[in-house]
Amino acid sequence: MEVGVLAVQGDFAEHIAVLSKLGVKAREVRLPEHLDSLDGLIIPGGESTTLSRLMTIYNLREPVAQMAEQGHAVWGTCAGMIMLATEITEKDPVPLGVMDIGVQRNAFGRQVDSFEQSLDVFGLGPDPFHAIFIRAPLIIRVGEDVKVLSALDADRPVAVQQGNLMATSFHPELTNDHRFHSYFLELAGGNGKSPKSIQNAPGNGAS
Repeated sequence: MEVGVLAVQGDFAEHIAVLSKLGVKAREVRLPEHLDSLDGLIIPGGESTTLSRLMTIYNLREPVAQMAEQGHAVWGTCAGMIMLATEITEKDPVPLGVMDIGVQRNAFGRQVDSFEQSLDVFGLGPDPFHAIFIRAPLIIRVGEDVKVLSALDADRPVAVQQGNLMATSFHPELTNDHRFHSYFLELAGGNGKSPKSIQNAPGNGAS
């Protein structure tokens, strides 16, 4: 298995380090040809407007969107989640529009308002996941086919999945808990099919 990490901006090195610990070959993706033959792709956190512009400059927007639409596993964390969305509350950046979610950028405030929270996550077992939120976005709408894996409360989803696509408001790569990465690797290894732990999850789509 080989997983790509978009490496034009943001904390891609942290994702690569986790993948290496899990024994998976990771490839830095900076050009469209770097996507060839990958089993999955992670779009990391960073500054979403900069990330969007660099993806345009390096002609990555359409190839990444095609990869998602063709059923390959794609996971966006923080700014990466913003890029996957079909809509955001601001005019900039322009998302890829591949995941049926609406997102609000910097929903919890500035850098000084960053926080940590223990979350129950469907499919990751009974132990809470210690999530780190840094200038985090919030999911404000989920489509009918989107499953909510975790939420701060009933109205604030922070981890979702739609088929082969996954998105988290927080940064699992900044913790020593690698369950999200392991789950994503199962998704990638199953050619976009959800691991058994999530296949029977109730639909959580809501407008």
